[in-house]
Amino acid sequence: MQAGIVGLPNVGKSTLFNAVTRSRKAEAANYPFCTIEPNVGIVQVPDERLAAIAKIAKPQQVIPAAIEFVDIAGLVAGASKGEGLGNKFLANIREVDAIIQVVRCFEDDDIIHSMGSIDPVRDIEIITTELVLADLQSAESQRERQIKKARGQDKEAQANLALLDRLIPHLNEGHPASTLDIAEEERPRLRAFHLLSRKPVIFACNVSEDDILDPGANPHVQAVRAFVADRHRAAAAVICSKLEEEVSEMAPDEAAAFLAEMGVTDSGVGQLIRATYDLLGLASYFTMGEKEVRAWTFLKGMKAPECAGVIHTDFEKGFIKAEVMAYDDLMQFGSKAAARDAGKVRIEGKEYLFKDGDITEFRFSPA
Repeated sequence: MQAGIVGLPNVGKSTLFNAVTRSRKAEAANYPFCTIEPNVGIVQVPDERLAAIAKIAKPQQVIPAAIEFVDIAGLVAGASKGEGLGNKFLANIREVDAIIQVVRCFEDDDIIHSMGSIDPVRDIEIITTELVLADLQSAESQRERQIKKARGQDKEAQANLALLDRLIPHLNEGHPASTLDIAEEERPRLRAFHLLSRKPVIFACNVSEDDILDPGANPHVQAVRAFVADRHRAAAAVICSKLEEEVSEMAPDEAAAFLAEMGVTDSGVGQLIRATYDLLGLASYFTMGEKEVRAWTFLKGMKAPECAGVIHTDFEKGFIKAEVMAYDDLMQFGSKAAARDAGKVRIEGKEYLFKDGDITEFRFSPA
C-alpha cells in the first residue's frame, strides 16, 4: 500500500521523502515544483519487537515490514481547475491509499514560501479546498448517473443517491468526505465513490532543529494540532525534515548517538512511519526461525487464511491451521517451548482474526 506525501511547494516534502526512504531520489530545491514526476520509495517500518524476537531466535537475518511512500508534486490554489501542476497532482494522489500532508512550521527567510508567509492552517485549508472541489465535481457527476438508474427502481442506485444527497452539501460547506457521519455499512459505498478527501490523512508539522526538543511550544504546531483534530478528526506528527535527512545518511549507531546528544530518544520519522502504517489500517504478525525473523504486513480484520496468503498464495489455498502465540507471551516466557508448556501457544482455524504482534507458524496442504 502507498502513502502519498503532499503539500504546497517548498514545505519540505522532498526532503522528508529522502529522509524516510534513506535516498536522494527526490530533488529538494528552493523553488516551486522541483518535483514533477512522483518519486516512489520503499520504507522499512521501525519495530522494536523484531530485535527482541531475534534475540531469542538468533536468526541469520531479520526482515522488517515495509510500505511505499510517494513524493507528489506540490499543489497550488486552483489545482482543481488545472492551475500549476494541479491535474498531475490530483491524478497522483488518486493512486495512493493514504495522505501525509506536510505543513511548514518554521521561519526561514532563505527558503521561499509560495504564499509569501508562514501559516500552516491556511496551507491545510488550501489543499483541503482543492481536494474537496475535485470531489464535489466528481460527486455531482456520479449523482446524475445514479438518478437515471434510480428511476428504474435500481436499489443500489437508490442507496448511492441517498448517500450522495448527504455528501454533496457536506462538501459544499468545505468539509472533507472523511468527516461525513455515516453508518458502518455505508463505508464501502462511500469508498466506491473514489473521493480524494475520503482518504485517511495525517499531518506532518515540519519544524526547525531549534524546536525538536519541545515542538509543543511552537505556536504553529499548536495551531495545526487543534485545527486538524477539530476539522479533520486527524492527528498531527512533528518532524524536522532537514535533521532527519542528515540522520538518514549516518550509520544506525552513529545516528542513535547523534540523536541522543540532542536529547531526542526517538526519530520523528520513525514515529511518522509507524503512524502512517496504522493510518493505512495495517498491522504486523511475525514468523521466527533459525533462518529468519520476519514481520509480515496484513490489513486489520484479516482472517488466518488471508494472512497466510501474505506469505504465499499456496498457504492460503491449502490452509489447515495456524499455530499462534502472542508477542508478550514470548517475552514473558523467553522461548516458544516455554510458552507452549505454559499453554500460551494456540491452534487457530480459518475464522481466527489475526492480531498485531501475533507470532505464527502456518500448517497447510501443498497443492
